[in-house]
Amino acid sequence: MLSICGLECNKCKFFSEKCTGCMSIQGKPFWTKGYNMEVCQIYKCCINDKSLKHCGECSDLPCKTYDQLKHPKMSEEEHREELKIRVKRLKGTRIA
Repeated sequence: MLSICGLECNKCKFFSEKCTGCMSIQGKPFWTKGYNMEVCQIYKCCINDKSLKHCGECSDLPCKTYDQLKHPKMSEEEHREELKIRVKRLKGTRIA
């Protein structure tokens, strides 16, 4: 199961415990509170603002918003590699 930004939900240690996927929780995962966000900014842009099914449908991918949401424990190099993988997943995948 992919999130709208290309993360593999079912491989996340928080899946089903704290999160059931961004679509089912309307872009409000537990971690947004730590960033003083009401909703994930990627979700807001993709779903709320642009009415897309996932970021892979956006011609701006990867965009500034997508790039700025980096896991705090990842190095910049790890983040860049992860973004490449996520973009590849999204460009070749349709999410129902």
